[in-house]
Amino acid sequence: MLFGECTITFQDVAYQLGLPVDGRYVSGCLTDFHVYIEGGRQAWETFGECPEGADEETVRRFARAYIMMLLGTQLFADKSGNRIHIRWLPFVARLEEMGGYSWGSAALAWLYRCMCRVANRHVVKLAGPLQLLQSWIFWRFPGFRPAGYDAFSWPLASRWSGYNLGISKKGPRVQMARLRIDLLQFIWMPYSTPDVLQVVHPEVLEPRHMMLWWCVTSLIYFAVVEWHQVDRVLPQFSGVQPPPHPALNIDFLMSMDERGGDRWLPSHLQHWHLHWETRADHVLRFDVVDDPGPSHEFLAWWHQHGKRFLSRELYLGDPRGIPIPVEGTQRGAGRVPDMDRVDDVPDRRRVERRARVGTRRSQRDWRWLDQAMEEGDEAGRDGGRRRGGRGRRRGAAPR
Repeated sequence: MLFGECTITFQDVAYQLGLPVDGRYVSGCLTDFHVYIEGGRQAWETFGECPEGADEETVRRFARAYIMMLLGTQLFADKSGNRIHIRWLPFVARLEEMGGYSWGSAALAWLYRCMCRVANRHVVKLAGPLQLLQSWIFWRFPGFRPAGYDAFSWPLASRWSGYNLGISKKGPRVQMARLRIDLLQFIWMPYSTPDVLQVVHPEVLEPRHMMLWWCVTSLIYFAVVEWHQVDRVLPQFSGVQPPPHPALNIDFLMSMDERGGDRWLPSHLQHWHLHWETRADHVLRFDVVDDPGPSHEFLAWWHQHGKRFLSRELYLGDPRGIPIPVEGTQRGAGRVPDMDRVDDVPDRRRVERRARVGTRRSQRDWRWLDQAMEEGDEAGRDGGRRRGGRGRRRGAAPR
């Protein structure tokens, strides 16, 4: 894209879904499973509308079922479409504690992971909080926004609740979509209008939540660990984007899932959980300007390293050699303080497997053979000395 990089952040999750950002990470494992079993088998119940005049226990039971439905089919939906994971049972069992979790960071981590998986050409379906992704596109890219949805309420994603994408248009849809993306304009600050501020819930604007919008930290959702790299999209927060640092390599974490045994993830992934616990120490400090956007240095870097166009030159009407705009040259470089770099964790398992072909898996496996050979050599040397000595003594006896 011409303007550089953009992504979905904590700010978008707060405005679009109204989810809290600050809180405990959503992780752990299902223990004490027998607590949720009645009579040796799972207790199933069909839920519809809560009856009028129901007692408090009935209302709480219906509330738990509704929350599990939202978690399993909206925020953390998978490709099954009609199943809900039992991992949510300990959470809904303690309704009073559910407000203390960072559901916004967990939903964003799951969306990042699903978007990464669908980038594989063999994957044809996308899971995750798709209403967040769709609403973010409509709010940020006016060219994709459907007509007739001018009124909105809270949360902002409910604006498109009645929208149904039709696929009746014929023709090369991929080429047309790429061309539209190349010609799109991106809105850096869509939530700063008075209409949005009138409907926004005051809780999402609390300082403890807003502070984390500028935080570079880990995103945790059970075995899913992603990275909230807002230092590459400062114009979305009224900043000027300088040339970014190299992206963090977390390929090894991308390959992890919850298969292979029941693990207590806060201990198994302790480094990344501790990074979330110290999230307040990783908040960016930068200058807020009236005209956010990329700096001249960033545009020069993006022209050299980025992919500014998706369409082929045959479909692109304008020439590709677009000069850097004047306002880009007038902006100074964004001032972002240097932060401690997190070590990369590349996925080298395939390389290591290939290196082990025809060999022992580690030097430890070779140790028994080395020791046996050394013992054999020592025994051979000692035996030679004894045989030689006995021979000389036998030769010396007649004298």
